[in-house]
Amino acid sequence: MFDNLDPGLNWFALGLLLFIIVMMFYGVIAIHDIPAQIARSRHHPHEDAIHAAGWVSLFMLHVLWPFLWIWAMAYRPERGWGFSSPAAEAAVEGDIKKLHERLDKLEAAVKVKTGTSE
Repeated sequence: MFDNLDPGLNWFALGLLLFIIVMMFYGVIAIHDIPAQIARSRHHPHEDAIHAAGWVSLFMLHVLWPFLWIWAMAYRPERGWGFSSPAAEAAVEGDIKKLHERLDKLEAAVKVKTGTSE
């Protein structure tokens, strides 16, 4: 039944199969390195550790990969870790100071009204 097929098609199919296998292998290696590239672009203090953990994750079937992504994304040089910024922290500290002043006024008013001197 398949005796009259062109042998060139067999070689083409083999070449295509090998090309797909090589590209999938390369793709998996390229994907594992994305957190390290993010860390490198953000000047992450743990860039080397993220890169090494990426290779470990490659051999663990990418189990650690989502955690490496989060680790790499959590740092920015202009704001540090997380979502806070120095301006936001200063605004929060100012709000806390205002609340303390307001609390002191309320406590003083309660002391005057009740006549206690604690």
